[in-house]
Amino acid sequence: MNLVIVESPTKARTIKKFLSKNYKVLASQGHLIDLPRSKLGVDVDNDFTAKYITIRGKGKILKELKEAAKKADRVYLAADPDREGEAICWHISRALNVNQDKPCRVEFNEITKTKVKEAFKNPRLIDYNRVNAQQARRILDRLVGYSISPLLWRKIRGGLSAGRVQSVAVRLICDREEEISNFNPEEYWSLNAHLQEGGSKSQFMAALDRYNNKKIGLKNKSETEQVINAVKNEKYIIDKINRTTRKKRPFAPFITSSLQQEASSKLGFTGRKTMSIAQQLYEGIDIGSGETVGLITYIRTDSTRISPEAQTEAQSLISDKFGAEYLPEKPPVYKSGKGAQEAHETIRPTSIKREPASIKKYLSRDQNRLYTLIWNRLVASQMNPALYDQVRVNINAGDYTFKATGSTLRFPGFMVIYKAADAEEETILPDMEEGGELDLLELLPEQHFTKPPPRFNEASLIKTLEEKGIGRPSTYSPIIETIQHRGYVIKENKAFVPNEIGFVVVELMINYFPEVIDIDFTAKLEQQLDEIEEGKQDHLKVLKDFYDGFFKERLVEADKKIEKVEITPEVSNETCPNCGEQLIYKHGRFGLFLACPAFPECKHTKKVLKETGVTCPKDGGMIVERRSRKGRVFFGCSNYPDCEFSLWNMPLPEKCPRCDALMTEVRKGKAKVARCSDKNCDYEQELKKQELAIQS
Repeated sequence: MNLVIVESPTKARTIKKFLSKNYKVLASQGHLIDLPRSKLGVDVDNDFTAKYITIRGKGKILKELKEAAKKADRVYLAADPDREGEAICWHISRALNVNQDKPCRVEFNEITKTKVKEAFKNPRLIDYNRVNAQQARRILDRLVGYSISPLLWRKIRGGLSAGRVQSVAVRLICDREEEISNFNPEEYWSLNAHLQEGGSKSQFMAALDRYNNKKIGLKNKSETEQVINAVKNEKYIIDKINRTTRKKRPFAPFITSSLQQEASSKLGFTGRKTMSIAQQLYEGIDIGSGETVGLITYIRTDSTRISPEAQTEAQSLISDKFGAEYLPEKPPVYKSGKGAQEAHETIRPTSIKREPASIKKYLSRDQNRLYTLIWNRLVASQMNPALYDQVRVNINAGDYTFKATGSTLRFPGFMVIYKAADAEEETILPDMEEGGELDLLELLPEQHFTKPPPRFNEASLIKTLEEKGIGRPSTYSPIIETIQHRGYVIKENKAFVPNEIGFVVVELMINYFPEVIDIDFTAKLEQQLDEIEEGKQDHLKVLKDFYDGFFKERLVEADKKIEKVEITPEVSNETCPNCGEQLIYKHGRFGLFLACPAFPECKHTKKVLKETGVTCPKDGGMIVERRSRKGRVFFGCSNYPDCEFSLWNMPLPEKCPRCDALMTEVRKGKAKVARCSDKNCDYEQELKKQELAIQS
């Protein structure tokens, strides 16, 4: 009898069906052995020797595995194909006294019958470079977290933490908030001409572009009015028409970070939710008749490589389903990011033939949505580009030139199956000829102000972390969770806003641990961990350079110099009904709330309600912003629970002209529209813009 050990029970059940009765498959249920939670667990004076222990509560599982290993002829370790999986196998092999000189490590990128059986025919030795890279990461994180966190408890308050990557993520959010606070908006104006082509009577807009063939920018109303006076009586002559064909190439198939970003943008999933559902799809789903199979390949990858077999399968499907014109002459190849592990594959369906519609009934709603996203992205990546006919028209009005751009989709290509969240809309211009004259209907000036950079949301933060080489895709989800849980940042309208404690900790880290919170240094350290895995770096040298090189001295200096930081809470005008104290503002998981300063003796809290300025149609109460149990924002009457009126969309002051129900703000493509809240009424209109229209 052969023993196979994997991490999860689901994965064990799936693999068991692929192997003969000579194999017994058991699950370790994640890590069994790790550093102790109660202390550092690293001997910094003895080559950073890690003091591993059995994780509390995992002793029974380890005992069962040991007993099964004694009875087995051979033990196979089949944890996930990454550094963490390699470390799990290494820990288990030592605990079970598995002969590490004999191939025992089984690795597969997808949990399908073919790939699993193939992997068991070719076991390998445990990769100690991977193990050392994972150990180095774990020890570095432990040194930072378990050394700086107690310092924060003593100097600021309990419950805080510092992390090698999480602190940099908080810094990015704080730096962005400072940019926004320091931003000085600058006024500028745009001028559009509403024109009509005489023959067809077709109307279109053209934007002011040049003066005497030089780019022009309007800074204020006075400059804008000068231009209006100069062009309102001019003839509008078509000077030049430029027709081109533009290609829009398909997106690369998913890697871990791009999957999290797209699932956030398109499906509204958090990173944690995306990875949880993806793990379910990877480990195996029963798709009827007792057939359990992994539906997607391994989900922690930074490679866009696609296996030749998968490409062939995709080409066949594209040709049959969409036609030969959608199929490129050669299969597209996508360049992975710097340092990507090309031994891994992209995230893709294990079988392209398994179309989403064919297995929809076996999946939950969210499983189906994520699987469809992955399937569509992979198939689209193997298709021809979309082709646009683009027309650029220069229109002269005296010394001024207006420009109109039209774009029509000639061939959809990959977009027949996959569109980006910000897909462009077609703009059709009438047929025109150079030298022709156009009719001016009106001039439309509009005032604008430059805007600060937007706050990070989950997708943009992940993208920035990836671009700067901070952390690894598998760490992004837990990082984002941790910085919210610790109270460093909160989410407002899906964007991260730093709390005062976040600014305080970042400033302290910059002053006393500049290397740890330095973006470039953190990225360089990630590169060194990659080099350990590749056998190009010694993990002990990396640890010594970090700890002995500067970190040890920084700790001593910080402990001496950092003074106790007092954070004064903001006091509200409301008093506690229990003890009479003035309530103070606090930030929690779901945003701002009021709390009694006498905590823990008095535990009174109260929600801070954001008023919308719109009254409830049922009882006249104020409609306020609320949150569901899962944290989703909705709008309800302030007199709840006496009044249960609620809406998912932001209410507007205007009433529907058809049925007198409340109007709500709804996103429609790139724009926002006002839509009736009554499900039986389909009335909607564009949201009003403050524009100054000047008739010609």
